[in-house]
Amino acid sequence: MDPRKVTELKAFVQLCTDNPAVLHLPEMDFFRTWLQGLGATIPSATKNDSSSCKGSCPCDAGPPPATAPPPQAEPCPPSESEESELEIEMDGVIEPDTDDAQDMGDYENLEVTDEMMDQANEKKVEAIEALGEGELQKALDLFTEAIKLNPRSAILYAKRASVYIKMQKPNAAIRDCDRAIDINPDSAQPYKWRGKAHRLLGHWEEAAKDLATACKLDYDEDASAMLKEVQPKANKILEHRRKYQRKREEREIREKKERVKKAREEHERAQREQEAREQAGGAHGGFPGGAGFPGGAPFGMPGLQELFNDPEVLMAMKDPEVMAAFQDVAQNPANIAKYQSNPKIMALINKLSSKFSGPQP
Repeated sequence: MDPRKVTELKAFVQLCTDNPAVLHLPEMDFFRTWLQGLGATIPSATKNDSSSCKGSCPCDAGPPPATAPPPQAEPCPPSESEESELEIEMDGVIEPDTDDAQDMGDYENLEVTDEMMDQANEKKVEAIEALGEGELQKALDLFTEAIKLNPRSAILYAKRASVYIKMQKPNAAIRDCDRAIDINPDSAQPYKWRGKAHRLLGHWEEAAKDLATACKLDYDEDASAMLKEVQPKANKILEHRRKYQRKREEREIREKKERVKKAREEHERAQREQEAREQAGGAHGGFPGGAGFPGGAPFGMPGLQELFNDPEVLMAMKDPEVMAAFQDVAQNPANIAKYQSNPKIMALINKLSSKFSGPQP
């Protein structure tokens, strides 16, 4: 057997001995597994300063990515509940009414005559008198009759809404106020009664907005007094919402930075892995340095990926007898004489020698 080829084989084993990082390359995974199956201990991938590597070397690429610990994510600061319970006094708040919607009149199609408007005004006067006497249901019925006669009168809906407020039916009052505002958005009364309805339901922000609008359109002491009651609660809710909006925005910024950081680390890891593969395969089919094995071997060596993808080599390396002889010869090339008569062993050595050989100078 050509002594130079045996020398190259020995140099390869010596390279693995001096630079364990070579064994930890991803494409050497099957080789590590096979060695461990024989009971061998794989050295850690720590660079040896006294290594015989010269120039570029796979160990220069740092610890192989496959064995590097995953990057640790920065711990997020303890966060409060996304929307923690806001404590607000709910004195005077009632359960919402769930009655069917009241008769709203034929607002879109009915043609109101002067006579109908006069009749509606008479019903309104009667309803106000009944309301003054505390007859709420009678007042409610009379306002409803008036609305049927003149469904385009905003004040009739606002008046009926006031009766619903006294009857503790805020949702019905809101429906009447919505209609009144559709008819006349510049009337203060619908905003006042809708604000009171929202206050009964505990809708502090809506109540404050409607009561403020009512006072702006036509100042009313009753509406102003209630506004002073609900405004602090509305402000507290607004500040609470802003606080958690800031927290959400800060969390989104942290998460974005973390995604960018992980993407950068993944890119760098892939780059290191690619550099390690290129160094292992060599720029021209040999190990880095362009002249075959480090240490001055005169011939090039094919890339490790090509070498260990050869099915004949893989099959031979699964034979413990063959690999034991391979290691014996790698430690002392003179021991090849012991295996000259063993066709299995010589077949592997000849195969590796042909792979390691490069073009003659």
